[in-house]
Amino acid sequence: MNASLFANSSSALGAPGAGETLPALLEDEIRRIYSRSPIYGRRFPLHPEALRWSCYREIPALSKREIVEAGHQSFFPDYREVERGLADRRFEYENTSGTTSAPMTVIMEDGWWAAQTRRAYRASPILREFADRPHRKCVLAPVGCSSNLCPYEDHPFPHRYFDGTVYLNLSSDPFAFSEAEWDRIVLELRATQPEILEGEPVYLSLLARAALRRGASVPSIRAVILTYGKASLQHGRRIAEAFPAPQVDLYGSTEAGYLFVGEAFRDDSRVIDDNAFIELAPWRPGAPDIHQIHVTTRGREAMPLLRYLTGDIVRSMPRGFRILGRERDLYFRPDGTIVSPSDVDAALPADFECWHYSLNQTGENRWDFHYVADGSARHRGVEEALSGFLGAGARVNAFRRKSIAPAASGKFALLKPLSAGIGSFSGR
Repeated sequence: MNASLFANSSSALGAPGAGETLPALLEDEIRRIYSRSPIYGRRFPLHPEALRWSCYREIPALSKREIVEAGHQSFFPDYREVERGLADRRFEYENTSGTTSAPMTVIMEDGWWAAQTRRAYRASPILREFADRPHRKCVLAPVGCSSNLCPYEDHPFPHRYFDGTVYLNLSSDPFAFSEAEWDRIVLELRATQPEILEGEPVYLSLLARAALRRGASVPSIRAVILTYGKASLQHGRRIAEAFPAPQVDLYGSTEAGYLFVGEAFRDDSRVIDDNAFIELAPWRPGAPDIHQIHVTTRGREAMPLLRYLTGDIVRSMPRGFRILGRERDLYFRPDGTIVSPSDVDAALPADFECWHYSLNQTGENRWDFHYVADGSARHRGVEEALSGFLGAGARVNAFRRKSIAPAASGKFALLKPLSAGIGSFSGR
């Protein structure tokens, strides 16, 4: 392993080490993480000499499951520090479920998320102008985004306005939104006149439908941020019909912060160098351009992450990276070639339009394609196009639905293959 196997720019890693030693900035961050969180020293002690790549490779990767099992308290020498920090507001917390079966509690220092966001904006040509000046933003956050970061639930409008940001969600279930609730959301959106609209792509697609049905326009919007989940090209197109502004793909997680940013659907995502070091780990033989990512956070005081395995897969592209999605949501054809949600987008007929979809494998060669569309929509040609795309005798049945509910975690999956061993490959 060497610095070339990181997605960061060479300047972000610091001066190259002598011989097989690590670049200076990377080694400095690793030692700071060891000094702050005792969990790492218990897992793998470090020697005082300069770290070599061979030593770095021996540091075990950190998984979400390990964090859940060890508990957030294992990151602190004395848990009373956390209690005091929460009491005097030096720390805040968030719960996230993600791919784990139990909730993960994330402790973060006050202001950390806001700083992550500013650095992410600075790394984006589209968002850069908003990074260091006041601006208005509306956020339609998913179900799992709650507590002190994304407040909702019964708070009147003034109490959902924080530092120029309005949180539009008042319900734990977006698919229970009545027309009266969409009236409220669209009214608040128009009243705020935001420069930025941010949200989970499915939510924003449904918001676009609500706005179009009401003939509502928001000309103040200058950028749309797609985050919290994987966006499909169908989402992007429908959102653009109601809110014609440049779209940004902002990828990260509650526990690791913002990691990649790029223009949506342009395959140009880049690492937010000031937020994290991103190691590109080989995923499977024969696919050198596809990687697991290991994240080492930068400048983090509470719960810093070292070689953290996020469970997401990226592909190297000529202009940057494409976020393929969750490892468990990728499918392998019988010939070994990979299928990601981006490939499903490309396979759909050019004249097909929907607000949301999910392609679900139900048997070795059987798939169901669920989609949300208005009454006039037809899925002519969709079944044939997807069957041919999946190959090897695959059969696809298409069903128009009123809604597609998220998983228990509150997250959506555009592609749902069966478990490894039935037409898919786990990658491990």
